[in-house]
Amino acid sequence: MVKSYTSLNEIKSDIASGATTVEKLVRGYLDKISANAHLNAFNEVFEDEALACAQEVDLRIQQGTAGKLAGMVIAIKDNICYKGHKVSASSKILKGFTSIYSSTIVERLLAADAVIIGRCNCDEFGMGASNENSFFGPVKNYADETKVSGGSSGGSAVAVQAGMCHAAIGTDTGGSVRQPASFCGLVGLKPTYGRISRHGIIAYASSFDQVGPITKSVDDAALLLEVMAGADEYDSTVADVEVSEYSKDLQAASPKKIAYLQEALSSPGVDDEVKNNLIKYIEKLRADGHIVKPIAFEYLDYLVPTYYILATAEASSNLSRYDGVHYGYRSPAATDLVSTYKRSRSEGFGKEVKRRIMLGTFVLSAGYYDAYYAKAQKVRRLIREKTDAILKEYDFILFPTAPEPAFSIGKKEKDPVVTYLSDIFTVQASLTGTPAISLPTGNNSKGLPLGLQLLTRHFEEQQLLNFSKYFLEL
Repeated sequence: MVKSYTSLNEIKSDIASGATTVEKLVRGYLDKISANAHLNAFNEVFEDEALACAQEVDLRIQQGTAGKLAGMVIAIKDNICYKGHKVSASSKILKGFTSIYSSTIVERLLAADAVIIGRCNCDEFGMGASNENSFFGPVKNYADETKVSGGSSGGSAVAVQAGMCHAAIGTDTGGSVRQPASFCGLVGLKPTYGRISRHGIIAYASSFDQVGPITKSVDDAALLLEVMAGADEYDSTVADVEVSEYSKDLQAASPKKIAYLQEALSSPGVDDEVKNNLIKYIEKLRADGHIVKPIAFEYLDYLVPTYYILATAEASSNLSRYDGVHYGYRSPAATDLVSTYKRSRSEGFGKEVKRRIMLGTFVLSAGYYDAYYAKAQKVRRLIREKTDAILKEYDFILFPTAPEPAFSIGKKEKDPVVTYLSDIFTVQASLTGTPAISLPTGNNSKGLPLGLQLLTRHFEEQQLLNFSKYFLEL
C-alpha cells in the first residue's frame, strides 16, 4: 500500500531516507488503480512501461542526475498525445488511434523524470462538466460514488483524489481543470492562455484550451507549471514570457486587495453551503488584514452564452477533421465517400459532441454569423476589458469554483442548459485568458468537497501561487 503524500517534497524525503523508491511508489499506485477500477478514472494504464521508467529514475536518483520531477508519478488526460500510445479524447471516433508524436508537455514532463502511469477518462473531446459524456462511461467521485467527478478532466481529478497517482495533467477550456478539482477536493490550476504549449493537445476550442495541473498541494502545481511552461516553436500562440521558478519561494507578501462577486452570495442558483463557505473565507481574510470588497460584474449573465457561442463555433471547425477517412473510426456500413462522412461522424461522435458541433455550425452559418458569432466576440472583448479594470484596482477576484458541490450522476444530462450553467464561475477566466486556481476549502455537511477560486492578472501566476499557498493555511 502506497503512503498518501501531499507533495513531491515529502516523496523526495522518503526516497532520500531509503523509506521508498520510485518503483515501490508505482507498484503501490498500480494496486490502487486495480482496487478502484470501478471508479472508471483510467482509459488505459501503462503498467509495464511505468515500472521500467521508475527503475530508470531510481538509477538516476542514485547517480545524482535525476530531474526536478523525479519521484512524481502522474497521469495524463486522454486528449494529450504521447508517442506510441493510444489517444482518443474518450471518443469512439478515435477508437484505435495511436499517436505518432508526443505533445510538448509530455516531452517536458518526461525530460524532468516524471513517470506517466496512464491516460485518464474525460468528457468526449473535453465537452462536459460532469465526465458523463465519455464513450467509456462516467467517472465516479471517490468521496461519494453516486456523484459526478466533474468535467471534463474528471478522470484526472479522481485518479489523484483516490491515490491512484500523485498528480495529473488536465486541460481547461471553460473550467475543465478547476471544476473537477473543486468536486474532488484538490488544487486545480488554469494558467494564463499561452503560458503552456498546446502542441499535441487534441483541440476543442483553440482560443480557450489550456493545459493545467491537478494536485494535492500548491507546491506541486507550481513545480509542474515551472516544468511545462514556456515558449515552443510548435505553438505560435505560446507567449514568449520568461518562466519563473514558481516553486522556489512560495511566500505570501503584504496584505492584498481582494474583490468578491456579490452575485455569488445573492443568486438563488448558488448552493447555501457554497455561499457560507465563501463568507467564512471572506471573514478570515479580513481578520488577517486584507481588504475584501464586493463587486458587481455587469456582464455576468453574458458569460456562459458568450463562451458557448464561441467555443462551439471553434469546435465545429476543429472537429471537421474527424471524417472516417484519415484515421480513427470508420463506419462498416459506409458504401461511398458521402456515406463514409455521414455514418462515421454520426456513429463516432457522442450526443453532446454532435450537439455542440451543430450549435457551432449554426452560429457560423450565413445569416447568423453577425447575429451570434461576431456579437459574441465583441462581448468577449467587453468582458476582458471589465475584468482588466477590476484587476487594476484589486489583486484578486474571489468566487466559488462551482455554484454547487458534486451533483448526482444522471441528474443533469436531460437538460444540457442546466449543465452549461455549472460553468458560470469558471468561464470568466477562460474568456479573458487570465490565470485562475481552484483551492480545496473543506467539505459540506454531506462530506462533499467544496472549492473556492482565485483569479488574477495575466502572467502573474507567481503571485497567484504565493497567495494560494497562504490561503490554504488560513
